[in-house]
Amino acid sequence: MTDRPLTLMAVHAHPDDEATGTGGVLARYAADGIRTVLVTCTDGGCGDGPGGVKPGDPGHDPAAVASMRRRELQESCDVLKVTDLEMLDYADSGMMGWPTNDAPGSFWQTPVEEGAARLAELMRHYRPDVVVTYDENGFYGHPDHIQAHRITMAALEMIEPAPKVYWTTMPRSGMQRFGEIMREFHPDMPEPDPAEAAAMAEIGLPDDEITTWVDTLAFSGQKFDALGAHASQGENIFFLKMGKERFGELMGMETFVRVQDTTGAAIPENDLFAGLR
Repeated sequence: MTDRPLTLMAVHAHPDDEATGTGGVLARYAADGIRTVLVTCTDGGCGDGPGGVKPGDPGHDPAAVASMRRRELQESCDVLKVTDLEMLDYADSGMMGWPTNDAPGSFWQTPVEEGAARLAELMRHYRPDVVVTYDENGFYGHPDHIQAHRITMAALEMIEPAPKVYWTTMPRSGMQRFGEIMREFHPDMPEPDPAEAAAMAEIGLPDDEITTWVDTLAFSGQKFDALGAHASQGENIFFLKMGKERFGELMGMETFVRVQDTTGAAIPENDLFAGLR
């Protein structure tokens, strides 16, 4: 046995991603006394500016947006009781196909081995027992999410001992419910074209392929408030329109696929630290 605390490390692409996909587990495990480490890979400079100014529009200042989003990220971490925040500070690459994908210094243009080496150094420092990031498609195809996946998996090859590793996901049943609630709040929302509908249908996993279901309902209020801390991006954060009660109904369970295990814990499991405590 060791006096070293159990440690969760979540590797995310942008400020606000920590709240959407893992806000519940960050808050839940912090409440359990587990050290929670958030690594945010980019500066979020391709987010909305003050007044909702969009990237590429006159008056959008990526450096000012990044500074604002860093403050919001710290506020979110305070809400979730995150123990340690580490920022790699790569330039936000924007959505797939944006010109910013090709900008020198963007996360998408960063060699995987460079980002992985920096992340591996953080893993050696914090020695996480559990690491959480995205799947190989970055959950929905965002280049920075894909790159976060790539550097995380490469960094894990560089360290010992090996932690448990999880990829965030959503059950297809939950995605269907999300679509229903979207239409409830936006009754005039047009039906997606067939190609878009087919792409949406591929997001997430069939319920029976999800290995890990973590009940975070008791922490859904913190998760909602953490998202609310990213006020500058409120126009893009649909969940804030629901109110806390409806939000908890939809977002009170966080789901994962276990892709590396060190414990032999049976699946399905309801705890990222199953077999570790």
